[in-house]
Amino acid sequence: MTGLQKGILKLCIDKGACSIADLSKALDISIPTTTKLLSELVDGGFVAEMGKVGTSGGRRPNTFGLNPDAGYFLGVDVARQHFHVAISDFKGDVKFFFQDIAFVLEASAESFRTMSRKIKEVVSEAGLEWSRILGVGISLSGRVNPEKGFSLSYFVSDDIQLGDIFRRELEAPVSIENDSRAMTYGEYRSAGGQADPNMLFINLSWGLGMGMILDGKLYYGTSGFSGEFGHFPLLDNNVMCRCGKIGCLETGASGSALTHWIKHQLKEGRPSSLSAIYKRDGDISLQNVLDAVEDEDVLAIEGVGAVGDTLGRGIAGLINIFNPGLVVIGGRLIVGKDYLMLPIRTAVNRYSLSKVSTDTRIVFSKLGRSAAAIGDCLLSRDKYLSQL
Repeated sequence: MTGLQKGILKLCIDKGACSIADLSKALDISIPTTTKLLSELVDGGFVAEMGKVGTSGGRRPNTFGLNPDAGYFLGVDVARQHFHVAISDFKGDVKFFFQDIAFVLEASAESFRTMSRKIKEVVSEAGLEWSRILGVGISLSGRVNPEKGFSLSYFVSDDIQLGDIFRRELEAPVSIENDSRAMTYGEYRSAGGQADPNMLFINLSWGLGMGMILDGKLYYGTSGFSGEFGHFPLLDNNVMCRCGKIGCLETGASGSALTHWIKHQLKEGRPSSLSAIYKRDGDISLQNVLDAVEDEDVLAIEGVGAVGDTLGRGIAGLINIFNPGLVVIGGRLIVGKDYLMLPIRTAVNRYSLSKVSTDTRIVFSKLGRSAAAIGDCLLSRDKYLSQL
């Protein structure tokens, strides 16, 4: 496939349906050349006619876009005790989404082989032939290097990389990604023509991660480990983070921090609907806390507010550095809604430079729990097209 044909496919991804005149102008090539290239893409099954577009007068031109039936891409969002699977068509539209598939993640080759078998079972359940899968994107939490296909958080051995395991077991092209970056890309692409080219995505779950779209491109950093927002040394709380450092932002703004705070309050005798669970089990889970927030438990709401205030300070710093047009907050804690967003915005207003933050919008994720899996599908499609 030529560079110009890849350019046509990219324009179809970015713009949707395009006329021959649109493509010719965007690529700065003649109408006859554009027609020839487009005809070859149609014959190859990559592009299909999308119908005619309305004009102010004269003949209505035909438009072309990605052929949804050209094949499918698989997105797999992996957590510690479950994973989600999204299946998109070639156009990028999600046709199936399977969530909370039970699975216990371990740093072993056998664990990933088991996951691969379950992934194939999901595709079969969707009624699709595995041969129709053109690529698979898999995202995990922690430090992931997508270029080399390994995860430092779920390291198997020097001789065995995750990407290699999945490629052998799934018999398909496989890309490995950090979950926050996958969520970022899913959210960015879902905005279509309204996407902001300078966007930050905050993944507020058990931990705290971040993805960055800078000048319209997903930013990886030198070693592929960008976005470790949770390990910014912002807090003077003398609390050790899971990374081994003291005072990381994650120790005050994350699901783990929220759960720890709630347990401390319950131990001190604060009243809450969570008291019965804590008394019975001697512990509470993050899901217990989030359920209490939705039930308007005062202590749980107070905890979410504290997390929001601390996170808002961190976001204010990001705004001062990056001057983004958009900050999207996703992850499990967004069930807190206004209890979370109001203290975030208050802290941002307090700590950011007003001239820098004026044009920054802060919103919750539209894709919710499907964000990473959808991003995985779209990143897998990008990789597939780049290798044609």
